Amino acid sequence: HGSAAPQPSFCISLQVKQIEKRDSVLTSKQQIDRLLRPGSSYFNLNPFEVLQIDPDATDEELKKRFRQLSILVHPDKNQDDPDRAQQAFEAVDKAYKLLLDAEQKKRIIDVIHAGKEYVEHMMSQKKKQLKKDGKPTFIEEDDPEVFRQAVYKQTMKLFAELEIKRKEREAKEMHERKRQREEEIETQERAKREREWQKNFEETRDGRVDSWRNFQAKGKTKKEKKNRTFLKPPKVKMEQRE
Repeated sequence: HGSAAPQPSFCISLQVKQIEKRDSVLTSKQQIDRLLRPGSSYFNLNPFEVLQIDPDATDEELKKRFRQLSILVHPDKNQDDPDRAQQAFEAVDKAYKLLLDAEQKKRIIDVIHAGKEYVEHMMSQKKKQLKKDGKPTFIEEDDPEVFRQAVYKQTMKLFAELEIKRKEREAKEMHERKRQREEEIETQERAKREREWQKNFEETRDGRVDSWRNFQAKGKTKKEKKNRTFLKPPKVKMEQRE
């Protein structure tokens, strides 16, 4: 592909090969290193970046590219470094599956378009300001390579922002699910305690009634005995005896 001017549809389409020349050499080690490089959790959010393929590639080209990369990084082919190879393979597999989903693919292409449009908008603003200041309107992004890099960076930033929002939303939903689960458990525990109390209450009711009757009966007997001890016969006055 030439680099005389940005392509009208997808100037970003050549970004990976142009930005990282080392990636043009398809060796297993280089691909594993690329896919697991520092910051890969964000670099790898763009499936086209992971597979090093143009967003306007056909399904057949996509399939061919996936086969090439998956073979290169497969753990069976990299037995000297199977753990890292497995991670790289999973990144490639995930990217391929995302692009097989028409809805996901459209969303991803929309993000790439948004990155390109943002850079073009910023370029337009810069040129307007230069013109207003009476200066030459050539800017560094007029260079196709600089333009591609700017789009690459902006696109990666957009993917990163979306991922951060997704994680925040996921964490919020998880917290809400946890809270609901805790409430459910508390409700179940409370109901269980109430059932156990009711069951215990019913099982011991007869015993309590008998105990109460016995208690009442004993109390009554004691009272009668106590009353009788105080019923002393009246003293007979001596002077009445004649």
